[in-house]
Amino acid sequence: MEVPNIQPWLFQIEPLEGESISHFLGRFRRANDLTPTGLGKAAGLGGAMPAAGGAIARWEKFRFNPPPSRQQLEALAKVVGVDADRLAQMLPPAGVGMKIEPIRLCAACYAESPCHKIEWQFKVTQGCVNHNLTLLSECPNCGARFKIPALWSNGWCQRCFTTFAEMVEHQKTI
Repeated sequence: MEVPNIQPWLFQIEPLEGESISHFLGRFRRANDLTPTGLGKAAGLGGAMPAAGGAIARWEKFRFNPPPSRQQLEALAKVVGVDADRLAQMLPPAGVGMKIEPIRLCAACYAESPCHKIEWQFKVTQGCVNHNLTLLSECPNCGARFKIPALWSNGWCQRCFTTFAEMVEHQKTI
């Protein structure tokens, strides 16, 4: 009896407007029960990296040195079902420096569209231009710094469970 060639399938996740690659990859991995290593292996991003998830884990932490190559984005695009050009929009533009730490958040934006925006991590970003508010880098309730967006599964502080939307009242006008 011949065994049919069964292709693996993955749940497809639509990227949100302005979403950071970190947040998108975290949402995709959770929907498909994948680790960074599992996603890296599926995309064939192991290469010379010590672990197949090395590139994925770096990108989730906003570490883009070296930046993802076109070949890497195309390999990832095949797995996540999102065009490589769309994935590139989730990265900082060429020449724009990233603030790796602390992770920053505009609670007002998050309340409108629950995702981490890549622009919040740009070094040049001083606040939210949409709401004219300062960005938060820690929970105003308990003081815990925000985890990397790939780990934001419920939209709340991982220490005290204050929702990001509730944090709006603690943002100051610029």
